[in-house]
Amino acid sequence: MSQKNHDGKSSARARLQAQREKEKARARRRRQAIVAGAVVAALAASGGIAVLVASGGGGDTDSSAKVVVPKEASGGDKPAVPVGAGDAPSTLTVWEDFRCPACQQFETGFRSAIKELVDSGQLKTEYHLVTIIDGNMGGQGSRNAANAALCAQDARKFREYHDVLFAHQPPEQQDKFGDKQYLLQLAGKVKGLVTDTFTKCVNDGTYDGFVAKSNTAFSKSGFSGTPTVLLNGKDLSTVKGGQITPSEFKKMVRDANKGKQPGKPASPAPGKPGSPEKPEKSGNAASAEPVNPERPGSPGDSAAVPPGNPAGSAAPSS
Repeated sequence: MSQKNHDGKSSARARLQAQREKEKARARRRRQAIVAGAVVAALAASGGIAVLVASGGGGDTDSSAKVVVPKEASGGDKPAVPVGAGDAPSTLTVWEDFRCPACQQFETGFRSAIKELVDSGQLKTEYHLVTIIDGNMGGQGSRNAANAALCAQDARKFREYHDVLFAHQPPEQQDKFGDKQYLLQLAGKVKGLVTDTFTKCVNDGTYDGFVAKSNTAFSKSGFSGTPTVLLNGKDLSTVKGGQITPSEFKKMVRDANKGKQPGKPASPAPGKPGSPEKPEKSGNAASAEPVNPERPGSPGDSAAVPPGNPAGSAAPSS
């Protein structure tokens, strides 16, 4: 056999092996999606919440896209949307994906407790939006929903629209949030949100670069699952095995805040939507009363903070 033929066959074998590996990866993600759906359904029925660890990278958003920062959001290495008084004594950091079923379970279980603490100046939240499900399942719904939520931030309606998106979360395997018209339709549930400016922001993907940068920060953070929830820097999945009820969570915040003054929400101020990235110091005030989602369901004290898993785990993704 000539060297040329030998090299040609070797190259063909290499391509075949690479293709087989891709097919195995796709099959594994499909199996994980089925398991993830079953686990989340079981947790919902029992009132518990758990995180299903991401096994893949996280979305094909273009990290080289221009980064535009929404009003009062923070840029830097870990882009985030703050909600609540900038000087609140405690901070809740949340990494989440709008297509993630476990994130929806967390939001349903803890929304009321978080809102109470934020509105009383005890807590500020920092939302980091990621695109894990786009990467694992395909599609653009995680990215498009995150961009739309950031467009809502410009209108000071992030919290309301954030809640609406989770209340109308499609099944994980369906990329319904990839349809921007559907996102605009859901925006109609938030009074005053749908304007020409908001619509253009959603359709143009104004904050796709911001979302991509946030997702890159997540992939480098050492965390591998969503939601990842930190209270004053402490991963709550490591506290009591993640089995913390909303009442216990509120007590943790109040204990941490003993002797400290609550924060004072900033007064709403008009401003131009979106600006080139630059450092931001303080968070925005909590939004007005959020729209009541169609699937509000509150497990109350039966809910638990999702337990975190170490990076590199091969557990199913969410």
